[in-house]
Amino acid sequence: MVMGNYRVCYCFTRKFKVTEAEPPLDVKELFNKYSGDSNHMTADQLRRFLEDADEHTVSVSDVELIIERLLHKRHHHLAKLINRKSLSLEDFHHFLFSTELNSPIRSQVHQDMNAPLSHYYIYTGHNSYLTGNQLSSNCSEVPIIKALKLGVRVIELDLWPNSSKSNVHVLHGRTLTSPVKLMECLKAIKEYAFVASPYPVIITLEDHLTPCLQAKVAQMITETFGSMLYFPESENVEELPSPENLKYRILISTKPPKEYLETEDVRRCSSQKSQVSDVDDDAWSEDKSFKSGSDKSDHDETTDLLKTKKSPSSPVYKQLIAIHAGKPKKGLKDALKVEKDKVRRLSLAEQALAKAAGNHGQDVVRFTQKNILRIYPKGTRITSSNYKPLMGWLHGAQMVAFNMQGYGRSLWLMHGMFRANGGCGYVKKPDFLMRCGSKNEVFNPKAKLQPKTSLKVKIYMGDGWHLDFKKTHFDKYSPPDFFTRVGIAGASVDKVMKKTKIKEDNWTPVWNEEFTFPLAVPELALLRIEVHSYNMSEKHDFAGQICLPVSELRPGIRAVPLCNRKGDQYTSARLLMRFEFI
Repeated sequence: MVMGNYRVCYCFTRKFKVTEAEPPLDVKELFNKYSGDSNHMTADQLRRFLEDADEHTVSVSDVELIIERLLHKRHHHLAKLINRKSLSLEDFHHFLFSTELNSPIRSQVHQDMNAPLSHYYIYTGHNSYLTGNQLSSNCSEVPIIKALKLGVRVIELDLWPNSSKSNVHVLHGRTLTSPVKLMECLKAIKEYAFVASPYPVIITLEDHLTPCLQAKVAQMITETFGSMLYFPESENVEELPSPENLKYRILISTKPPKEYLETEDVRRCSSQKSQVSDVDDDAWSEDKSFKSGSDKSDHDETTDLLKTKKSPSSPVYKQLIAIHAGKPKKGLKDALKVEKDKVRRLSLAEQALAKAAGNHGQDVVRFTQKNILRIYPKGTRITSSNYKPLMGWLHGAQMVAFNMQGYGRSLWLMHGMFRANGGCGYVKKPDFLMRCGSKNEVFNPKAKLQPKTSLKVKIYMGDGWHLDFKKTHFDKYSPPDFFTRVGIAGASVDKVMKKTKIKEDNWTPVWNEEFTFPLAVPELALLRIEVHSYNMSEKHDFAGQICLPVSELRPGIRAVPLCNRKGDQYTSARLLMRFEFI
């Protein structure tokens, strides 16, 4: 128990106790059921509870380790209790309320990763090098590193010539953003690409370069990534490889360059190369990470292979492109045509997607069964805000590109989607989006859908804010008045938000409220959870949020962690909730 004093005026203070809430009735009933109405639950009884809760086998040694960790954390100052091999009711409650030991979703990759890339939603960044707004912020490799650490799998780089047109910078063109050298970005990608996930990283290039600088970029990419780089043997690819087959590989996706055959262009490239190419080569030659066990380096092998494929009409740069990209030229209907022996990436702005969804919804779904569709924010989002991602996902768009520095509810949904499948950055699209009937019919996003199932959510209580926030953070004169908003983001028919009652002057609120959500498209539904402290005269104070993929929820009583506005998890603030599908 912690005592908190709040000053009122100058003469008085109000005292409030931060007490530990007792276990909910449902927790007590579970404990009695599995302990046989005993005062303690043995390791074997806890094992049976875990197996019933998660429907898979749990070893006794794993259970004993859980008990040891739990008791050590709760009773580290009492050796006698630490050595005990059973749990009291309070210990069992703490186990259920531990986000480390009883998380709401699985942490392992569990989906089939052997389908073509087009069968997956891919965690995608937009203008990945920007630190802030789209007009005047700095460009840096730092946001690229942060994104890769979060599990983002698609990094976008805008390539522009430097002022002397002798080298390549990354920046948001025709704005006041300050540039960063391309080599700094490539180096960061190489170092951090597979820190969070072993599955492939795709670099999308917005290319504003001359043929000679394209050749320089090709050299920089091959020298940096060596054998990590994947490119197809042929331009005509009927099907993209799978994430499993592309583990620890880097892919380049951009528009193919025009055919530069003029002798003048070739002569200009040769002249510029002799002036500038040595600078970056020397800098990278000292990097020990490029050494190979064989006499021939990865870079040499890749370069030699590219040389054998090079022809006057097909520059080396073009050979690096694993996923060919383009924008619609003859209208959306034509751009969405599916070609038999060709796979490509199409990019649409968010407003173009809305138009396509309205007029050609099923064509979009059909296109994304084989090809890659990338959606990006409209140009007026200068503050790096984001759009609602569900329309893209409902139409099968794999790359719904977001400003990862654009914090807010849209980005929370993106974080929630890619918590699925162990946070590996690839989430298998629902089967209904991949089906194609005998008459080439596909899912119709406009169809009126009936509920397939319902999710019942019970919010028992919350705790931990007094450890993460100062006592006057929410209110100078008293403890916070917490309430929780809970609902569904997903297909339009499923979208809803509800809220609990307000619990006044309490750091450990107990709600015990239950909500039911019918779901027509549970495969794409996200459970939205927000906690606020009620404020009568001003905007309610934010106290945490999280989005969770409904399809990944583990039924039963779970500890749900809360995150700040940026998506970083709080150390202690959490909710105790129960999930049930009916």
